Formats: sequence, C-alpha cells, structure tokens
Amino acid sequence: MARTFLDTVTTPAAARTPISTSRPIVTLLSDFGARDPSAGIMRAVVLGICRDAVIVDLSHEVDKFAVRDGALLLWCAAPYLPIGAHVAVVDPGVGTARMGIAIQTARGDYLVGPDNGILMPAAARLGGIVRAHLLEDPSYSLSPVSTSFHGRDVFAPAAAHLAARLPIERLGRAVDPRRLMELDWPRPEIGPGLLRSHAIYVDTFGNVKLSALTADLEAALPGLRPGDQLIVRITDQGGTREVRAQWAVTFGSVPVGAPLVYGDSYGRSCLALNQGSAALRYGIEPDAEVTMSRPPGHVADGRPPGARPGAPRQAASRPI
Repeated sequence: MARTFLDTVTTPAAARTPISTSRPIVTLLSDFGARDPSAGIMRAVVLGICRDAVIVDLSHEVDKFAVRDGALLLWCAAPYLPIGAHVAVVDPGVGTARMGIAIQTARGDYLVGPDNGILMPAAARLGGIVRAHLLEDPSYSLSPVSTSFHGRDVFAPAAAHLAARLPIERLGRAVDPRRLMELDWPRPEIGPGLLRSHAIYVDTFGNVKLSALTADLEAALPGLRPGDQLIVRITDQGGTREVRAQWAVTFGSVPVGAPLVYGDSYGRSCLALNQGSAALRYGIEPDAEVTMSRPPGHVADGRPPGARPGAPRQAASRPI
C-alpha cells in the first residue's frame, strides 16, 4: 500500500532539536539540463524575490518532455524535503492553454508547475491537496511572460512569493482539485501468485523501476523471502522473454552480473543486475509489461503446484 508522509523525514536527534528560526525552502526540478543557463536563471529569480531562500536543485536532468519521469522523481523526493515551495517543470505544453497551478498539500508544502500531472503524485504522498489556485495574477510573475520559459517567468516567481509567505489565494482563482490533470500511469494488477506491472523508469544504473510497489509484489506472492526465485516475463514490441531472477534485499546477495528483483529505497519494485544494466541486457522499453510469478512447482500458502491463480485485481494503492 502507498504510504502518506505528513512529517518531514529527519533524524531522531534533529527532530528533538529546537529551531528558533527557519529559512524558506524552494526546490527546483526540471528537464532543462546543465548546459544552458535555464536552471541557474530560475535560482536567480527566486533569490531576487525571496533573498533568504535556501534553494535545493533536485534534478535538472529529467529526460526531455518526460512528464511522467519528472513526476516520479518528485514523488521519490517529497518525503525528504523540508516543508517549502517545490517547483517541477517538465512542460512540453508551455505557451499553450494548459494552466499554471500552485497546490497546497496537507503537510503544508506548496507544489508549483504546469497542470500536466507532474505535481499530482507528490501531492498525494504529502497528504493530499488542501487547495489549488491558478497562477494568473501578473503581479507575481515576470513581465513580459515568454511563451517558452514559464519556469523563469511564472513558476519560479510564484514559488518564491509563496516561500516568502504570500497567501496562495493571491496568485489567482481557486480551481477544483478534481479538475486537475492526472497522469496516464499503468496500474499494477495483483492476483494470487501473479503480479502484472509495467516498466516506468530506468535510473542511471540501468535498474528498471516498475509501476508496482514492493507491497504489491508481497501481496501477490505471500511469504516472499530473500533468495526466492521469480520468473519475470517482459513483453514489448520486441516480443516476450523470460528471466529467472532472485528476490533480494541487497545487490551483493547475488553474483556480479546476475539478475535480481528488489524493493528500492522508495518502496518500489525494480528489476536489476548486480553491477550491470538490466535495461540494456534485456532491451526493456518504456511501458513494457513486466509480470512476476514463482517457478512451477512452488508451494505457497497451501496452494498446490499447478493451481491456477485467481483473477488479478488492481492494486489498491495509487499507481505511483
């Protein structure tokens, strides 16, 4: 099941340490890359409005136009961010009629960016949406607003003003959160002895992150223990291939070059190689279907070998 994080993740000692003052926090995530000055300009705009801000660059290396990748990275980071204003800009619709929005979450954060789904998974992980407002008052954006760089002209200024304690309603009209765009994300299906999911992201090591959480795999395969063997079937335009992989807690528990299935540090099921790239070895394409089951003959929860699994159900948790 997906977990909701209402408190900032920190150390026990820090949680007990009284803090008399705190500087406003602004975080930035984009697909702008490091070659061009775009990310640095956003930082400068924030500091021009909120000079005391602490700025954290989560990543500016999201694959170009990959809104879903940006949403996943923000979802991963959200519990570890101090409460603040968090900007996410992967915006292939910049300059069109798509809306710019600011979302206030139950934890107290503000999420700022385009209404294309990128903010929604993080909003859910931070307790859900309290309210959302359009970014439409020109008093809180740069002038003139370009048609191609809303990160600079709209989103960074809005986040800086929110970090400086501007009431969110000053930015523009309220919008019903139910009208905000959701991501088109494949939901995992859980059945007795079978988990059906999809490849949704490949990290820099070539590990393939799946749409299923670790809890989804454990629900599909009760009693799963480190060292258990799994059959992983990968289906995409290249056809179907089968991999036998070990369910492992650590990479070092399998030989170098061997495949493994593990739960990553964010609670997501992943297919990997120890010191290698699973994405390259198995040619896994984005959105490839990935199913996992136990080998034939395995007895689990009293079900005899060869018994047919029941009909799969969708995971009760959010897709990411």
